[in-house]
Amino acid sequence: MPKLYLRSLLLMLMAALGLHVGAAGSGSSSASSQPGKQVHFKPEQIITFAKKVEKTLAARGAHVAILARMGRPVSELPEGMHFTHVAFALYSEITTYDGRKLPGYAIYNLYQQDDHPDVSELVQDFPVDFFSDVAYMEAGIIIPSPELQMRLIEVIASPTYKALHNPHYSVIANPFTLGRQNCTEFVLDVINAAIYHTSDIKVIKANEKAFFVAQAVHVNPIKLMLGSMLSAEVSTSDQVGPPVTATFEKLGEYLLKYDAGSSMITVMPD
Repeated sequence: MPKLYLRSLLLMLMAALGLHVGAAGSGSSSASSQPGKQVHFKPEQIITFAKKVEKTLAARGAHVAILARMGRPVSELPEGMHFTHVAFALYSEITTYDGRKLPGYAIYNLYQQDDHPDVSELVQDFPVDFFSDVAYMEAGIIIPSPELQMRLIEVIASPTYKALHNPHYSVIANPFTLGRQNCTEFVLDVINAAIYHTSDIKVIKANEKAFFVAQAVHVNPIKLMLGSMLSAEVSTSDQVGPPVTATFEKLGEYLLKYDAGSSMITVMPD
């Protein structure tokens, strides 16, 4: 099959899956879990919005929050999906890029590697970085109860945080299995490590299967199969039936149901 035709087919399949292929075909995208590359807004707009999100978190006394961004327009995402990347925002003394130490929020992410989109790594950055390439300025925020926040701080500062990271990435990772992981599943695993006071991933997965409701991936099975063949960041190897994945919205439903005192809000530009 001609190379150009293969690339055109890949682009169409990725669009159907709510993904995006970068100019070099590397899979670079804010639609999944990679750091910012495509800037859609002016730097001053990004800075102003990032500061608004930080002020919103601080005004609500959030020491830890779950933060989500929109890397692609909703119209390009599969049904039931709105935000495209999820991470932890942790209030602490942060060291800025120019070496200053200031109070603020550091963002704890699971990002795909640029050259290997099926491999992820844990990266810490800041709100301006987090929102640098959003397609739409809207932030989703889940603020856990004060008790769960304290437990999350302990987990994030412990070896458990890194131990829960599975570098084998899939944008539609099944949250109930161990083969693949995406950013939202990682956040869910860390949350449940805090809830159940455990680092045992088998215990965490058992409780997720019992209490967490995953989002069905509404994509044509043939397109999904071809997408997994042609794109490294799409894998169905951990799916055991109709594909499911974790989303920010499902995380919110989960915590609002089982974590008394948690809240979920959306932040928009002024």
